[in-house]
Amino acid sequence: MPRVEIEIRPYTNDDWEAIARIHDAARRDELRGSAGVEAFLTLAQTAEREGLFDGHLWVAEAGGSVAGFVALDDDEVTWLYVDPQRYRQGIGRALLGHAVAAAGPRVEVTVLDGNPAAEALYASEGFTVTHTRTGPLVGNETFTATGHIMHLDKTDAPPDERRVATVDPV
Repeated sequence: MPRVEIEIRPYTNDDWEAIARIHDAARRDELRGSAGVEAFLTLAQTAEREGLFDGHLWVAEAGGSVAGFVALDDDEVTWLYVDPQRYRQGIGRALLGHAVAAAGPRVEVTVLDGNPAAEALYASEGFTVTHTRTGPLVGNETFTATGHIMHLDKTDAPPDERRVATVDPV
């Protein structure tokens, strides 16, 4: 697969329709292996309540259009979604790398059990599972889900061995 040119920039209000479309498609994939697609709620239904705009929010542009987005709040990657038509092109890895670079020395993310692609991405960048918790699904608490809390300690590895995200396809 050829290298994809990816630009990561701050979110603007003009990006709303694109990130809503991306979330609404990718969230179904995320839920399919965990709480079930019956738990799906749109970004319009959940963005404010789940704190999408509480911290930093960036979008990835590839091929002239928004292809994904990532949010970081208090050193936690709280949202990371890629357009399903753009999976496996390095966009998620580039977004993650951008968020990790902006975060402090210890970064956290929660990955739903049943989302092996996300778990593999985070693990490949040095995140490890530190806790697993089952309880109400954040955003749609009438459903139960299991989440793996993963951490990356950026200071654990010597500088020449620290993982740095690239934009090459995975």
